[in-house]
Amino acid sequence: MVNPIADGYPRVSTYLCVDDAAAAIDFYTSVLGFSESRRMVFGGQVGHCELRLGDSMIMLSDEWPEMDVVGPKTLGGTPFSMIVNVEDCDTTFAAALAAGATELRPPEDQFYGDRAAQFIDPWGHRWSVNTHIEDVDDEELNRRAAAVMGGDDG
Repeated sequence: MVNPIADGYPRVSTYLCVDDAAAAIDFYTSVLGFSESRRMVFGGQVGHCELRLGDSMIMLSDEWPEMDVVGPKTLGGTPFSMIVNVEDCDTTFAAALAAGATELRPPEDQFYGDRAAQFIDPWGHRWSVNTHIEDVDDEELNRRAAAVMGGDDG
């Protein structure tokens, strides 16, 4: 019997579309630490690629406008961001900027116990790189969140 969830695949994966998938694959592997596990090329364009990081996976392809598959640059931006937990937020953020990313928020300690930074990659996708620096229990998290957000909804 075939497993309805393919072996080795997470229940939820993100699928990205970019205007130069080969360059994006290089960026995601060299800057964020993903490893390429599968790539299919059609007519010189990446039709599908799978990148893994631990037990996580992202998939991506080049734009295929004739199939209504376009990236955030074509759409004028992206409404979501991806979070990658890394060993060293500052180093990863610096590497991303050196590789052509645009800074959104520099590395900074956050109330929820992570050091985090945000950037837009050269293809228009928003990323947050986080390093866990402190365990924060729910009570303290709610107190800090209320202080940061200016209210007590606790």
